[in-house]
Amino acid sequence: MSHRLNENLPQRLTAPEPGWTTKYDVVVIGSGIAGLTAALRIHAEDRALQVCVVTKDVLNAGSTQWAQGGIAAALGPEDTPEQHERDTLVAGAGACDLDAVRVLVNDGPDAVHELIALGTEFDQHDGELSLTREGGHHRDRIAHAGGDATGAEIQRALIAAVERAPEIEVIQHALAVDLLLAAGGGVAGVTLHVLGEGQRDGVGAVHCRAVVLASGGLGQVFSQTTNPSVSTGDGQAIALRAGATLRDLEFVQFHPTVMYLGPDSRGQQPLISEAVRGEGAFLVDFDGVRFMQGQHELADLAPRDVVAKAITRRMEETGKPHMWLDARHLGAEFWERRFPTILATCRQHGVDPVTELIPVAPAQHYASGGVATDLYGRSSVPGLYATGEVACSGVHGANRLASNSLLEGLVFSRRIAEVLPGELRAWSKPAHDTRAAGLIEGAALGKIQKQMTKRVGVLRTAAGMSEVGARLASIAELAAEEVGEDEWEATNLLTISTALAEAARLREETRGSHWREDFPDRDDAQWAGHFDVTMADGTIALKFFAAQATDVETTGESA
Repeated sequence: MSHRLNENLPQRLTAPEPGWTTKYDVVVIGSGIAGLTAALRIHAEDRALQVCVVTKDVLNAGSTQWAQGGIAAALGPEDTPEQHERDTLVAGAGACDLDAVRVLVNDGPDAVHELIALGTEFDQHDGELSLTREGGHHRDRIAHAGGDATGAEIQRALIAAVERAPEIEVIQHALAVDLLLAAGGGVAGVTLHVLGEGQRDGVGAVHCRAVVLASGGLGQVFSQTTNPSVSTGDGQAIALRAGATLRDLEFVQFHPTVMYLGPDSRGQQPLISEAVRGEGAFLVDFDGVRFMQGQHELADLAPRDVVAKAITRRMEETGKPHMWLDARHLGAEFWERRFPTILATCRQHGVDPVTELIPVAPAQHYASGGVATDLYGRSSVPGLYATGEVACSGVHGANRLASNSLLEGLVFSRRIAEVLPGELRAWSKPAHDTRAAGLIEGAALGKIQKQMTKRVGVLRTAAGMSEVGARLASIAELAAEEVGEDEWEATNLLTISTALAEAARLREETRGSHWREDFPDRDDAQWAGHFDVTMADGTIALKFFAAQATDVETTGESA
């Protein structure tokens, strides 16, 4: 199946001519666990290479910093990679790449131990790693730090390691605008917009031999998300405009338990980690009914898509704007030791979870799709690699298993570093860019978010997504009169939203995090496979290719 959207989307972003030029062998875009691991490992593989890390804000401003739950790996004495594989495949609802999952679970333990050797201080009990459980896991395999500050601790250790490697240059406050392409194809550099980095200010051109995208997710497509404000789908849009293939965009995960701050709250919302339910908290409705009982064998610890749909349905049935999370029985001492960050956040917003129920509702959390890569992070564009949430390695399928995200960025960044130094392209002069440039107005961002949240959220229908497609096409006509970061971000989000909504409209089934009210069943006969998205001359094309459904039944294992 092939489908083309007749949208007049920019093939590159309108931007001033570069006012400065520099060069590095490798440019890594993004400074979370994926980006910093890639930079450190590439530098360790070949110290002669000049490596630069580009980050949109400061080094610790990305999604890694906000990861509460932890990092999953088969680290316990009774756990095995095979069991981790099984849980990952079940959560992925038949859409995982089995080879990628096996890479993840088999390389995972060594990768976590490498983080420890780098200086990451995970929580311990009696001298051993303290492991807990989250939704979809049948073993305690989540390593955490500071109770609920795992991402912050990992980020701290990685930043410290980068600071100990002065050969790795860092450019902060730098938005990647577009890739520079060589005349013969492939990456020749990237244009950046930098705010006040000494000699580098405004738009400049960085010539390089390879680019590693590690720029994170697309959460700002939606009105409510757990993602930071920098998560505007820049990496996915940059890759798409450069000719790379995106895959599985319709599989967007909504975290079931995000603190509800009121009907007018927008942007990044406080996450109530799944680990809270892993420690015994449970969901109730306004009548105190534990509505997850009977919904799934794991009840409140069911995979995230199951819980998010159950909460959304209960909200619709009762006409209530949220449900409740009851963790009062955990006690003050446990809250203060295990979840100090969440406790402080809740109290900051006027709720004391030691004595009160926490209001929760689903919000966008994670994009399982992204730049399609092979098992070594290579994209379809020579010299362009991708890792972490910006990528689609195939490990998450239709629904990411809890705490597999940090592990994916760690494992696949290490694998990129294994091959990249040996396959670096020769220096190429960027070709004259004849792609049509354009921008939409920055004020259109709110309109995009409103449409995507209303019609491409937890529950989807063909009518709703056809409507959002028409609305996005109208938004595409809102040409910008100014050129700046707001306009670049809005245009990136429009590009990704257009492709995401169409992929969700075309997939006429329910699978994992993709829920169709008008097609409520999973359909392996027709929809076991993936939508690939490409872009040429401003037109987005979607192509479906069939693949064997990959889950526990296919591998001959039982849950």
